[in-house]
This record gives sequence, structure tokens and C-alpha cells, in this order.
Amino acid sequence: MAISKAVLITGCSSGIGRATAGRLARAGWTVYATARRPETIGDLARLGCKTLALDVTDEPSLRAAVAAIEAAEGAVGVLVNNAGYSQSGALETVPLERIRRQFETNVFGLLRLSQLVLPGMRRQRWGRIVNLSSMGGRFTLPGAGAYHASKYAVEALSDALRFEVGGFGVDVVVVEPGLIRSEFAEAATLAMEGVDDGPYADFQASVADTTKRAYQRGLLARLGGEPRDVARVIERAIVARRPKTRYLVTPSARILVGLRAILPDRTWDAFLRRSYPEPGRSARAASAGRARGAG
Repeated sequence: MAISKAVLITGCSSGIGRATAGRLARAGWTVYATARRPETIGDLARLGCKTLALDVTDEPSLRAAVAAIEAAEGAVGVLVNNAGYSQSGALETVPLERIRRQFETNVFGLLRLSQLVLPGMRRQRWGRIVNLSSMGGRFTLPGAGAYHASKYAVEALSDALRFEVGGFGVDVVVVEPGLIRSEFAEAATLAMEGVDDGPYADFQASVADTTKRAYQRGLLARLGGEPRDVARVIERAIVARRPKTRYLVTPSARILVGLRAILPDRTWDAFLRRSYPEPGRSARAASAGRARGAG
């Protein structure tokens, strides 16, 4: 039985997905680039990619995409679960439906697509599943709890899946990018719009500003990378005879993950206060000042 190494990539309309599809197509891989709106990836077809409509939150869409590739190739050989976004906002203020939507895209879509391609991978006794996590799957920043929770879930699912399918010849790899200069920061701050912030108003504004500044200038921006840097690592993971279980991408990821690993929780919190105001602290300080004045 011939082994299919056809590559299915989700979320190719921009950023990492687009860069990965283009890089692998130029290297001679059979690439199926997907997006919710296929008109956004027409240029990838000109690079040699085959394009499909795929919404990772829609079961019929998932089944149709996998069936089309299996009909043409026999199996999906490589799955790159890239589709995802960040829902920002203080957790008390974010409506649950937005958090559910975050998990539907970042977690449940990733898992369901993996379930659908695994029978074909098992039949041919070879496959690679590459799950795009983040350095944010290893630590949490204020104002992005929903996003980080989804990436922690990706890490846990990947660890379990790696053990469960390894005996069938399928490798599961986690790629953990750090700060990547793309549309991600703008999307993350836009996702905060319309959230009822109330007592968190100053905090929410600071999170949005800090996120934009981190991606545009300053130390973290200099330690970040481009989508093509992640694409290069993804290619390395799928060509390796024995890929690593995790790949950190960019100096920002290596530094911050390493820092979080050695700092106690309270010290990490103190480190974060240098960039993020702590909600409620200024109000407590003002209240204490009034109380002293009254005394």
C-alpha cells in the first residue's frame, strides 16, 4: 500500500497557515490549504496548493474536507491543526458564548479533525499530526485567560494523543510559537470589543495597549518572529524521522517559557505587574486613603 503524505492545513487565510501552505507546496508536498472562505486563499492555488472550504467548527464541513482528500489521496498523511484565534478580556467580563466559541475553534475543531484523519493514518501505518499551540500553552498572561486555557487544553490533548497513537505509526507534535508578527495582535484586541468591562475598564485598555506595543516595538517584538519562521519549523517536524514532541519557536518563547518554569507563582505575578495594572488595586488604595483621612 502506497503511503499518502498529503498535507491538510487549517486556517490558511493568513499568518502561519498561509506561510506553511506556501512553503510546503514550493518544496513539492501535496498541500490541501483550507479556510472558511476559499476565496481568501485563491493565491495559494497559484502556488500549487489544492484549496478547500473548511470550517473547523462545522461537522459536515470537517467530514467533507477529509472525505475529499481521502478520495483523491487515500489518506491524509499530515494534519497541521493551525486554525485558532485569541479571545481577550478579563474573565468576569467575557460572555460564556464567546469562550465556548474560542474552544470550538481552538480545541474541539482540532480534536475532531484529528479523530477524522486518524483511521486513514492507522491504515497506512504512518501519519503526522502537528498541533499549533503557543508559548501561551505553558504560562498565562492577564486578560487572555480564555485563550491560554484553550492552548493548555491543546497541550494536554496532544500529550494523551501522542501516547495513544504512537504504536500505529502516527507522531503527534506540538509547535509553540512565541510572539509572531502578523494580524494576531489586532485580532486579539478586536475580540475584546463589545465586552462589558465595568470595573475592569482601565485594565482592559491596558491589556489592549500592552498587546499592541508588544507586537509592534520593544524587546518582545525584537525577540519575536515571522509566520515563515513557524512554517520552517513545521516542515522540519514533518520531515524528521523521529520528530521532537515539542518545538518552541522564537527567542521570546524560549525566554518566557524558561522564566515561567523557574519563577514561583507569586514572583511571576510580581513580574507581570510591571506590564499590567492589577484590577481593583487603585480602588483599594484610594479607599484606604479616604479611611486614613477620616481617621
